[in-house]
Amino acid sequence: MDREDDLGLFGPGSVTWKVHDEPVLLVAGLRSLYLQALHPRAMAGVAQNSNYRADPWGRLLRTATYVATTVYGTTAEAEEAGRRLRALHARMRARDPFTGEEFRIDGPDLLRWVHVTEVESFIDTARRAGVALTGAEIDAYYAEQRRTATLVGLDPETVPGSAAEVEEFYLRVRPELRLTRAAAETGFFLAAPPAPKTLSRPLRLGLDLGPARLAYLGVAGTAFGLLPAWARRLYGAPGLPTTDLSAGLGIRTLRLALNSVPRRLVEGPLYKAAMERAAWADRAAARLS
Repeated sequence: MDREDDLGLFGPGSVTWKVHDEPVLLVAGLRSLYLQALHPRAMAGVAQNSNYRADPWGRLLRTATYVATTVYGTTAEAEEAGRRLRALHARMRARDPFTGEEFRIDGPDLLRWVHVTEVESFIDTARRAGVALTGAEIDAYYAEQRRTATLVGLDPETVPGSAAEVEEFYLRVRPELRLTRAAAETGFFLAAPPAPKTLSRPLRLGLDLGPARLAYLGVAGTAFGLLPAWARRLYGAPGLPTTDLSAGLGIRTLRLALNSVPRRLVEGPLYKAAMERAAWADRAAARLS
């Protein structure tokens, strides 16, 4: 299949493209990190193998690029991204913070936890931001995302493929979750990461101390407020319905603000390339009809 014919793992008409068309999903990425940190082994894997404290923005950019590649890249690009990630994970080991046992970070249980928390964060953030999604579309999104689960090495049949299955998964995993010291430190770090070191010192100080810092704190607070009530309680915060209401209002307001920004400023190269391929496919279909 030629690259211009290849619409990737999803393509037009998929719920995945509908959901990921929303710039507000940047908040979902932060929400998923708060959630993932509550799994002691997942958190140990990150803390013992990652330089996220030294280069948080670089790590965030690499993760965002990977997600964009799986959503909007060609099939070959998505499969290559998955191959590189599997090879990287295969080399990594960590020690359990309670037992001291060494474990592989690419074990199915950990991969499944990261996958579910990520896709659930995307769909829940989109829904609460005001994206019109039916129950059938939400289930379809989870089923579609099984394709990305295969990229990291999971058997898609072992991955939740509906909202009900995701809820059952969380109920099953919750007894394993804890607020470890590493998770607490990460939670604080995510709320106020330093400005990128690649910037000049005056600009870094301006971002760390100026209005941009307050704006980011608001985004981080919204991401935290979007967590399930049980997750907020594990962090020691109240799981009150009022938090859900305020987070819902905050994410809807942020979506409106981001949607007022010219699209060219929020569209990445992978997205633009996918739209060009989709337009080419539409023109080709019109010529054949």
